[in-house]
Amino acid sequence: MNETKEFLVTAADKPYAAACDNNREPILAVIAPIFGDCQRVLEIGSGTGQHAVYFGRRLPHLQWHTSDCKESHAGIRMWLDEAGLSNVLYPLDLDVAKGDWPDLQVDAVFSANTVHIMHWDEVRAFFRRVGRMLPAGGAFVLYGPINYGGRYTSASNARFDEWLKARDPQSGIRDFAALNELAENAGMDLQADYAMPANNRILHWEKGA
Repeated sequence: MNETKEFLVTAADKPYAAACDNNREPILAVIAPIFGDCQRVLEIGSGTGQHAVYFGRRLPHLQWHTSDCKESHAGIRMWLDEAGLSNVLYPLDLDVAKGDWPDLQVDAVFSANTVHIMHWDEVRAFFRRVGRMLPAGGAFVLYGPINYGGRYTSASNARFDEWLKARDPQSGIRDFAALNELAENAGMDLQADYAMPANNRILHWEKGA
């Protein structure tokens, strides 16, 4: 089964996505060494805020910046207020294709389940802005379903893509080659491609000198 940050239900008056609980441990196992020498991470598309709380608690050396469109901020704040973590910060207003991005000095950018719900022009802007923000050696870590050679990696991904396009024809699972080309154009080089549970991947790029 695939995931999108829009699969939300309400639990204890907070927004809640079951997928965040299901995927957080495998994601942590991958990002912990990648972010081991980092100090500041920007999460783009924090959704409910569940990932930020989970990762922030287990990676206390990081200053974790949350961000999303304004309509998601109240829910993210609920999770952050309940957790009371000094290293996880209140959400920044960030729409990948609109306005100015926050003026931050970060070592890494993390994003989960975002590019398949964006339009392609937003995906292009996303990669371009991440490339500008990261310093040399900075990491960009992207989690979600990915196609290869124009093919789905599973029947469930094909069904998920059909569902995405039915609700928004400009969304959909993106192809690795197209994403990697955007990364390279933004000055980032692929470091690793990790297979994850539920037919997802983690792509890790690094900003060049």
